[in-house]
Amino acid sequence: MSGMSKRKPSIRIVNIVASAALDQRISLKTIVEKFPHAEYSPKVFPGLVFRLKKPKTATLIFETGKMVCTGAKSEKEAIQAVNKVTKELKSHGIPITNKPAIKIQNIVASAELNGEIDLENVVYKLKKVMYEPEQFPGAVFRMAEPKVVFLIFSAGKLVCVGAKKEQDIYEAVGKLQALLEEQELIFYPPEKAASTG
Repeated sequence: MSGMSKRKPSIRIVNIVASAALDQRISLKTIVEKFPHAEYSPKVFPGLVFRLKKPKTATLIFETGKMVCTGAKSEKEAIQAVNKVTKELKSHGIPITNKPAIKIQNIVASAELNGEIDLENVVYKLKKVMYEPEQFPGAVFRMAEPKVVFLIFSAGKLVCVGAKKEQDIYEAVGKLQALLEEQELIFYPPEKAASTG
């Protein structure tokens, strides 16, 4: 069995979490005064929430100048969002002298393998798997390289968390699919043969 499957999984990135550091203090009170749409309740949570419509994201901003951006659907969008928030703050007179140092922390993706997975046997044939059907309908599989965690469901659906690069998602899904095929843990419905007329 060669390393990659003949069948292409469909993969969708659902959320990217990026952190950014401005390396300087920021007055959240001033941001609230200048941006009425910013959400800030210091008694409840020390961060301010700054939402963008495009790219559709929510960025938490802390007094320390640290930021956490969620909701982006690609690395590019996450970086755009942080830069846009920084630019908006600056253009409204918030004194920011540094460029944000941005780091992708976690990429969450879902995938469809379009086949039935034998979860009962996944536990026996793959290492680093947890499956307790009474508690959760999916198996949890930790992959060492790329370092990600999968939730595997019997209908062939996967959720992948923990990747730091989009490329890791595609590599990990391909690797898991090949592993399931190799160990005969996934069963595809028969392909509709093209009618030769």
